[in-house]
Amino acid sequence: MSQAGGFWNWKIILIGAQMLFVAFGAMVLMPLLTGLDPSVALFTAGLGTLLFQWITRRSIPVFLASSFVFVAPISHGVQQWGVPATMGALFCTAVVYVILGALVKWRGPGFLHRLMPPVVTGPIIMVIGLSLAPTAVNFAMGMSGNGELQMFPYADALLVSMVSLLTTMLVATLGHGLFRLLPILCGVMAGYLTALAMGMVDFSGVSQSSWL
Repeated sequence: MSQAGGFWNWKIILIGAQMLFVAFGAMVLMPLLTGLDPSVALFTAGLGTLLFQWITRRSIPVFLASSFVFVAPISHGVQQWGVPATMGALFCTAVVYVILGALVKWRGPGFLHRLMPPVVTGPIIMVIGLSLAPTAVNFAMGMSGNGELQMFPYADALLVSMVSLLTTMLVATLGHGLFRLLPILCGVMAGYLTALAMGMVDFSGVSQSSWL
């Protein structure tokens, strides 16, 4: 393999690793927020990712995960009709996705752009992000997502979260070459190393686990 080919493979691996970190948090947090089983989300996301990579012949370094678009309807569905009915509705949503995918393959993405132009999709994404902001703030202050449990001291958690945030922002704006493509991965690594140095990382679960 040529040097350029090797570099490209490492580049794809690092970008894929960043996508994994980004998607994993969303994948676990979404079922926790909605009352569903995170294990089911993990299994289906892994299966879906393998299927996606097989269909696209590994052309896109993407890890499929949960979508926050469905947080409100899933939460309402679980409270109103229970988990089984909500899972059935999600299955129907998946069928609609497959139909839309077939339409895009047949007619191209033009009709989707006309149906949902940026002036529509932009505010929707903003509303989703703003609705999840309290959860992110609680995590940054060392609390659980709903703010009911204080998991780490406020000052320690805030220091780790700010190191992660500033590292991400600096790499995104000042980074060059490969690093400019990996701001979130750099932020995760900086935050983890800071938490490790402050004694906030607990390895007891790993040391007590069996190899298989």
